[in-house]
Amino acid sequence: MAKNEENKDVLENPEVIAEKVTGIEQWIEHNPKIVFGVLGALILVVGGYFGWRYYIDSQDDQAQREMFQAVRYFEADSLNLALEGDGNNLGFKQIVEDYGMTPAGNLANFYAGAICLKQGKYPLAIVYLNDFKADDQLVQARAYSLIGDAYMEQKKYEDAATYYEKAANYKPNKFFTPTYLMKAGLAFEKSNQKDKAIKAYQRVIDEYWESSDYQNARKYKARLETNS
Repeated sequence: MAKNEENKDVLENPEVIAEKVTGIEQWIEHNPKIVFGVLGALILVVGGYFGWRYYIDSQDDQAQREMFQAVRYFEADSLNLALEGDGNNLGFKQIVEDYGMTPAGNLANFYAGAICLKQGKYPLAIVYLNDFKADDQLVQARAYSLIGDAYMEQKKYEDAATYYEKAANYKPNKFFTPTYLMKAGLAFEKSNQKDKAIKAYQRVIDEYWESSDYQNARKYKARLETNS
């Protein structure tokens, strides 16, 4: 109660307020090194942040320009040129190395991973795709699915199932989630986890009955249940 009264005096009595302010001023006068040290640190932190953001933004602009030709090679299925460059234009591999901290460099990881997967460089594909991070609805899930594909090609079926499930559970949607669940079901089957395979197929049946995977999900589930 006494503490509340003291706080009330501070808020309502101008003389008390003036006394507190004077005390603060005297403390500042007697501790200038601390004050200026704290202010200097704050200035460095704020200035450093905005300087870093400016640097990253300018680097990202440069990376996007560098990446333009690599994307064109990728779209034309000239995968080696897209990955390694053509001598005049950088490929995704070099863009990742030079601009890896920028959004464009991050996206280059996705392209590089997809190319390595197509070229049969499965461990390298996994490295690139794991380095890719996005918060959009579709591309991150696609990256997880591609990692699953890379593990499937290496017959590492449990790892594949893990990533297919990550793809299916990342911002689920009616367009791609059923396909990821079907892939997870197959990977679970190959790793002799029939119960988990049945659950994956059941999700397609229950949640995505309008999808083109619906009939196959019913068929595969029935086959597993019959053979149990």
